Amino acid sequence: MNSSTSSTTTSSAATAVPPSPPEPAAGRPAARELLREEVHAGGSLLRRHGWRLVLLFTGLLLPLWGFTELADEVREGDGFPFDAPILLAAGELAREGFDRLFLLFSALGYEYGVVPVDIALVLLLALRRHYRESVFAAFATGGSGLLNVAAKQAFARERPSLWESIAPEHNYSFPSGHAMGSMTLAMVLVLLAWPTRWRWPVVAAMLVFVPMVGLSRVYLGVHYPSDILAGWAAASAWAVGVYLLVFRWHGRPWRRAGSPG
Repeated sequence: MNSSTSSTTTSSAATAVPPSPPEPAAGRPAARELLREEVHAGGSLLRRHGWRLVLLFTGLLLPLWGFTELADEVREGDGFPFDAPILLAAGELAREGFDRLFLLFSALGYEYGVVPVDIALVLLLALRRHYRESVFAAFATGGSGLLNVAAKQAFARERPSLWESIAPEHNYSFPSGHAMGSMTLAMVLVLLAWPTRWRWPVVAAMLVFVPMVGLSRVYLGVHYPSDILAGWAAASAWAVGVYLLVFRWHGRPWRRAGSPG
């Protein structure tokens, strides 16, 4: 009787002992390995597509956000506190020499500069059988013009009337067509020239040309500064978006199909 009780007690005690918890360090090697693989995959992605990710963020997302912010204010009818002071400051600079200079840049920013160069660039690339580059230039520049016409009609912002301009305009103001056209051409040229030795001369030229076209429109009193900023932002986002679509299988311009991109 005592032996049976003792055996039962021993058996119960044995089954009542909880199992030992798993070693907390057992999962650490697996976690470290997983983290190492994640870091390796992220580094590989940055090495292969880092420039494209930077372009996506700085050339597409940031300008798109900037245009959206400007467009919301215009749609709500709210003014920008910097528009009138900058316009008035530009008007105070008026003199004959500046008139000639800014009339020149205004003309170059559209009918006597940007538009002919856009057409010539598309045709030249096609004739030299750089078809993908030609398609990019055609869609970027042509689409930018169409977007500008549509945006002007959608926002229907009246032009400034602080003084009588020496080069009056009679359509809507937002966003600036000259700003969009010059920035689109600049982005196309820079993106096409970037893999070549011409990148820095092109960048330097466009850093002069684009601001001068924008400033000319403010100096002439036919655009608010916010029109210019919106035009630059919309053009940058559009041109970079088209670039990323056209060259999505070929990482850079001037690469033949099948070559590593």
